[in-house]
Amino acid sequence: MKFGKEFEAQMVPEWKEAYMDYNYLKTLLKDVQLYKQRSKPPATPGGLKRKLTLYRAFSGLIQRHPHHSIDPHEQEIESQPIMVNSVHRDGSERYHTTFLMTAEEGGEYEMVFFRRLDDEFNKVDKFYRSKVEEVMREAARLNKQMEALIAFRIKVEKPSQWFNNSVEMTHLASDIANSAAALSSSTPRVAKLHGRVSMAMETINEDSLRHGPEDSSENKDDKIQLNSQKFQIDREKDRGGTRPDPLEVLNHVRLNNTLETPSSTIKGVFNYSAQTELQFNRKNLKKVEEQLKRVFIEFYQKLRLLKNYSFLNTLAFSKIMKKYDKITSRCAAKAYVGMVDNSYLGSSDEITRLMERVEKTFIKHFSNSNRNYGLNLLRPKPSRARHRITFSTGFLAGCTAALVLGLCLVTHVRKIMNHPGSSQYMETMFPLYSLFGFIVLHMLMYAANIYIWRRYKVNQSFIFGLKQGSELSCLDVLFLAFFLATLALASILANLDMEMDPDTEEYKAFTELMPLILVLIVIVMLSCPFNIMYRSSRLFFLTCLFHCICAPLYKVTLPDFFLADQFTSQVQALRSLEFYICYYGWGDFKHRQNTCKSSSIFTTFSFIVAVIPYWCRFLQCIRRFLEEKDAMQGYNGVKCFLTIAAVCLRTAYSLNKGITWKVLAWIFSICAAIVSTYWDLVIDWGLLQKKSKNRWLRDKLIIPHKSVYFTAMVLNVLLRFAWLQTVLDFKVDFLHRQAMISIIASLEIIRRGIWNFFRVENEHLNNVGKFRAFKSVPLPFNYDEAEDKDE
Repeated sequence: MKFGKEFEAQMVPEWKEAYMDYNYLKTLLKDVQLYKQRSKPPATPGGLKRKLTLYRAFSGLIQRHPHHSIDPHEQEIESQPIMVNSVHRDGSERYHTTFLMTAEEGGEYEMVFFRRLDDEFNKVDKFYRSKVEEVMREAARLNKQMEALIAFRIKVEKPSQWFNNSVEMTHLASDIANSAAALSSSTPRVAKLHGRVSMAMETINEDSLRHGPEDSSENKDDKIQLNSQKFQIDREKDRGGTRPDPLEVLNHVRLNNTLETPSSTIKGVFNYSAQTELQFNRKNLKKVEEQLKRVFIEFYQKLRLLKNYSFLNTLAFSKIMKKYDKITSRCAAKAYVGMVDNSYLGSSDEITRLMERVEKTFIKHFSNSNRNYGLNLLRPKPSRARHRITFSTGFLAGCTAALVLGLCLVTHVRKIMNHPGSSQYMETMFPLYSLFGFIVLHMLMYAANIYIWRRYKVNQSFIFGLKQGSELSCLDVLFLAFFLATLALASILANLDMEMDPDTEEYKAFTELMPLILVLIVIVMLSCPFNIMYRSSRLFFLTCLFHCICAPLYKVTLPDFFLADQFTSQVQALRSLEFYICYYGWGDFKHRQNTCKSSSIFTTFSFIVAVIPYWCRFLQCIRRFLEEKDAMQGYNGVKCFLTIAAVCLRTAYSLNKGITWKVLAWIFSICAAIVSTYWDLVIDWGLLQKKSKNRWLRDKLIIPHKSVYFTAMVLNVLLRFAWLQTVLDFKVDFLHRQAMISIIASLEIIRRGIWNFFRVENEHLNNVGKFRAFKSVPLPFNYDEAEDKDE
């Protein structure tokens, strides 16, 4: 693989704009190469060229003035085509390259190259500095969190020795210092930049107390730390002061209630504080440890990505300069790469040292000193496609295709649709089995979304907040979809094996229970508590589903409202579930009768079931509007409410044919469709920007072909108006009414699948614009900043 492709493949997607533009610099070098090829003189015959070379070589042996020889170092400096200088401007260091060969032909092309090369390097160096300072500030916060955690742990495990045992207190203080200094003691350079030194560096080192000075002198960092500690202790003695009790940190912290529950939301409405007094028990200790464990894992991932960022860019500058030397036959790479190596980007070791400290702290305090276990948590391995999943997916896909073909042949050969009981079958069994068709179609669209997201490097795992290594791949989703499709089609064929006429003797009530058994199997598999069949993904889905149902009692995150949007496209599937309850709950399956539609209760719930997804979405918008004070969320809530009215009026018209219901359904449905279409294209997808570089699209596009975006917009508009069938009463002779309803519902699911890709793409580009590559994990402790300032 060429370096350019490998370089792009290893980029952090959200930081793509901050990496060196390797491809553009290559195009500048191609311009230099083309100019040299155009201006290159005709080649000299080989023999003459060799004679001249030999003459020059031998003529050098008879040099008669050795005392005038040039120093090799001076000759190397004089032959350098560039000179790199660092300039301090606006409080920041910038690098500038002076090209010394501008008088030569084509020198202006090379000068342009070095000018852009400097811009790229300064951009990379500035971004790296900012990110290092950011993680150092976060490391300082983690210092305080570790101080509080260890003090909390001591209070829980040894409360009786809190004030009595002075020897134990010395050990405890050193333990706090050793763990709290794990992050900041190795970063004196950044600490000086911020003008503050952590208190953790001023406490007694645990290793020096245990092993003596001869052991501590082996480590230079510990030696420096010990000197700093002694200096601080002496300074305190001179002042006549005493060091504060290390466990007093617990007097300045409160617990953050990061686990949101409906009760905490209700308390928040009445201005109850989310911060609680410290209660020293093992339950709270375990909760705090789990939260800090997640914080450390996420923080370590940031450090790994920053280290990889530095390495990749340093390597890229080296590669581009070697390419420059090869094209121009100059020796500029050594000077420029030397500057890169000596710069902050190439020489700073804060990240490497901080990673080592984080590893030691994490292994000691969160993995019971088990190094292998701790490193496996900090460095999760990427999930690989397992051969059995690949084989099973292909096998189940073949089974699905064979069952579909078999179903078509059985229906045609036995002329089932011409049977007297076919109409009754379509009114009863078809709605039951169509539920699985809707689910399978949605899963197939989601699998296609995952494939395209990964194809164009859209970081959907970060966007949805999925745990690294546990996200489903395209093959995993296809495996589940074809598994469910195989079960459903096998059940349909088994059901069709009976006589469709319910009056025949071959009718058995057990065959009517097959759809219900299949639904129960799916529910059991989805809610299975054991670690089988993608447990983490199932828990994530159930958690988001519970948040949607309980809206607005939970804080709304992107996965929550994204899932709620999916359910707005599965209204017909929810109505199928309603029919399951009616058909089996009221005993109609025993006689294959459909008395549900004649029930007023069923009719009422038809309205409620259709409204539930939009109502949940409406409540989510209200919650976000009140919390974020964002007017767009209020407008989105109005859009959802308008859609609720349109759905209710269309349902009323389908149940009670009348001109009044028809006119109202037309008016509200057209208004809802227009507003929803505008919201999809402009707000959710970020398209139709008149002043964009890509006219009527947006400035940044992931898919290189613009026609894809225009096609998607047209399809979205057409599929948004698929509801016209319910108002205009389109009838096709060879299709039953239930089949037509299922087709319209399937078109909405396809539209939602298209919407999913562009919605996540737009979210990804927003994260890229803000360089957001990490999810924020709430900290368990909250420090009293006022008291900290007083100290």
